[in-house]
Amino acid sequence: MKEKTQQTSKKQTKLKRPLFSTRMLAGTAIFTALSYGVSFFEFALFPASIVPFLKLDFSNVFIMLAGFMYGPIAALMAGIIKELLSLIGTSTFGVGQVANLLVILVYVIPPSIIYLWKKGIKCVIISLLLACVLQVVTAILVNKFITFPLYGMAQIFNDAFWLLVAFNVIKAVSVSVITVLLYKRIGYVFEKIKIK
Repeated sequence: MKEKTQQTSKKQTKLKRPLFSTRMLAGTAIFTALSYGVSFFEFALFPASIVPFLKLDFSNVFIMLAGFMYGPIAALMAGIIKELLSLIGTSTFGVGQVANLLVILVYVIPPSIIYLWKKGIKCVIISLLLACVLQVVTAILVNKFITFPLYGMAQIFNDAFWLLVAFNVIKAVSVSVITVLLYKRIGYVFEKIKIK
């Protein structure tokens, strides 16, 4: 009974933490910088297809880690700032960044909210599976109604449909697996340098 009361007290204390703290801002800044840096290491999954511009990178790993470590507000901040930084030198006039941001937020926010209430690897895996489904559905809708029409490629959307699905499944699952593998290790490092 005492142990249960202590666990409840810890959970309530965590939920009552201020939205912004020096540690949260410092950690979020690190994750944002890592996300932006990693975004340059991208490669086309289907270079010989009608959608050679679909490129895989693992920048969302660090946005998801920010969400798990500091909460959904941190994930939101990291996602927005990363896409704002991506506007530098862009040739898409912000269309790609807006589309990416919508997909990123749908992917990272639900698991980071769930993680506030329920910890444990089982919950993490279930929430990431949910995030993968949400990302695939959102990405298809964003491509159909925003990206392809604004790029003047609406007529090829139907032909590219299954490639889009495959791309987003591969991206969501690979990002989720890497997130699970890195979370404990990065959490340990952040505890050592006192920003967790």
